[in-house]
Amino acid sequence: MSKISGVKGMNDILPGQVEVWQHVERTAREVFSRFGYGEVRTPTVEDTALFVRSVGEETDIVGKEMYTFEDKGGRSLSLRPEGTAPAARAYIEHSVLNQEPLTRWFYMGPMFRYERMKTGRYRQFHQIGAEAYGSKEPAQDVEIMDAVVQLLQKLGLTDVSLNVNSLGDEACRPAYQEKLVGHLRAHVDELCADCKVRLERNPLRVLDCKQERCQQIALAAPSILESLCEPCRAHFGDVQRKLGALGIKYEVNHRIMRGLDYYTRTTFEFIAAHPVLGTASTVGGGGRYDKLMKSLGGPDVPAVGVGIGLDRLCILLQEGGQRFSQPTQLFIAVADEGSADEALVLASRLRREGLRVELDTRGGSLKSQMKRADKVGATYTLVLGERERQSGEAQLKPMAGGDPRPVKLAELAQELRASGTPAA
Repeated sequence: MSKISGVKGMNDILPGQVEVWQHVERTAREVFSRFGYGEVRTPTVEDTALFVRSVGEETDIVGKEMYTFEDKGGRSLSLRPEGTAPAARAYIEHSVLNQEPLTRWFYMGPMFRYERMKTGRYRQFHQIGAEAYGSKEPAQDVEIMDAVVQLLQKLGLTDVSLNVNSLGDEACRPAYQEKLVGHLRAHVDELCADCKVRLERNPLRVLDCKQERCQQIALAAPSILESLCEPCRAHFGDVQRKLGALGIKYEVNHRIMRGLDYYTRTTFEFIAAHPVLGTASTVGGGGRYDKLMKSLGGPDVPAVGVGIGLDRLCILLQEGGQRFSQPTQLFIAVADEGSADEALVLASRLRREGLRVELDTRGGSLKSQMKRADKVGATYTLVLGERERQSGEAQLKPMAGGDPRPVKLAELAQELRASGTPAA
């Protein structure tokens, strides 16, 4: 029979790779918990209408990239393409506002978009996200950016720059949109077919187009910052002042639009200067979305959020050559068939005491077992045979070199800890 391969663009993460992911996830949980964010977990599948109403019907995500299907009950469902809308839906559905007026959540998990694949851009990709509900203040925008800055620093990813922008709000964005439409109509014959449709339905989406000529036209478009009303200008100014107070370096970039319709005022992106990511250099981004909750049938609650590409962070860490796997502390080699059960009992006892212990359940010659110990990177090996069982002592051999030393089997866990091999 022919073998069945994985779905294109949806990758397996195997031992040897997954340790990097676990390291990033642990670090993210630690950092966001310091900021008072609690973890939320939402379903992978949501009602399609959630994304149409939040992300925007005219966006590429909804129009071209979502995995949408009809279930057996005739309902249109979609694999989540991003994490903000599902979290907002959960916030509304569970009446969280009545429990805590200022709510901070973070989450991790797979998202799905049918898009052209490149390094760091997959059809199943993984995100770390954070959302803060209930504060309209610039301080909340800056706090969530600070959390990402601290996460990147703790991961050792220092060559990442922060770009910030403001998209204004319903008071000033229409004036900008009018200027933008004028600019785009002057180049309408040069726009791609999709952007000609966007020009009529949602002109801001033209600025997100990936076609080279459309990008060139977008670069020459007027800056949205020139059209901000006074409240939006003051808000953006305060964001910049607070970033400066925290010593966070940033660059104002009026081209940052983000690909989702729900953003208002502050938007931002974290961009990595590393060639391995190519055009997928944005490792995180987000912004303020003060009108989203109400548009989804919820309370009129301001909010700000961020999404971070877990795949891309892991690629950067792997390129840096860091190793995150924990070595096997002890490999038990069985010298004779009569010692196999005793070796299994010893390994189990040591594991219960928090040590990482391996043995080859297939048995085999001592030579083959020692090769296995070397392959798994064991720190120490111990040969267990009839003599060791009778005496209650064995030789603890350091695999990096050095003389074996005698150790009592009953005191093996203490001996391993004392020799600098910490518990798992």
